[in-house]
Amino acid sequence: MRVTVTLPTVEDTHAFGRRLAGLLRAGDLLLLTGPLGAGKTALTQGLGAGLGVRGDITSPTFVIARVHRPDPTRGGTVDLVHADAYRLGDATDPRAEIDDLDLDASVDDSVTVVEWGEGLVEQLVDAHLRVCIDRRDDDTRVVELTPVGGDWAQRLTALG
Repeated sequence: MRVTVTLPTVEDTHAFGRRLAGLLRAGDLLLLTGPLGAGKTALTQGLGAGLGVRGDITSPTFVIARVHRPDPTRGGTVDLVHADAYRLGDATDPRAEIDDLDLDASVDDSVTVVEWGEGLVEQLVDAHLRVCIDRRDDDTRVVELTPVGGDWAQRLTALG
């Protein structure tokens, strides 16, 4: 099962992220793929808003990973860990660098979103959601959600 959504604007991408956040819970891993500028961070900004976390969501490209704590006044109950493995691709052993981030220490208690993480972080959990984002020439984003194991397929039916 795959779910494909077309998002005409960046605002629609944020809104879809907020909607998707309603399906998430501690222990979830999302792998975001797509070319530079496709909207991976924009989607994560929507996820952060939907999860009610503190602070602005910005690309973690240069810091590699950020933890956004929940803001109870915004309804937040779970951390959002946002990592970007883009700069790790040139490393001799990118999996060792992923291990150094200790994502496994927080994955059970947070929602973990990893940009460019395909082939590097799937082993952290038994099931994950693959989110592929493509940006067309007219700036429309096409998001394809692919559940991998667990109850993701069932949860995605709620997106209707």
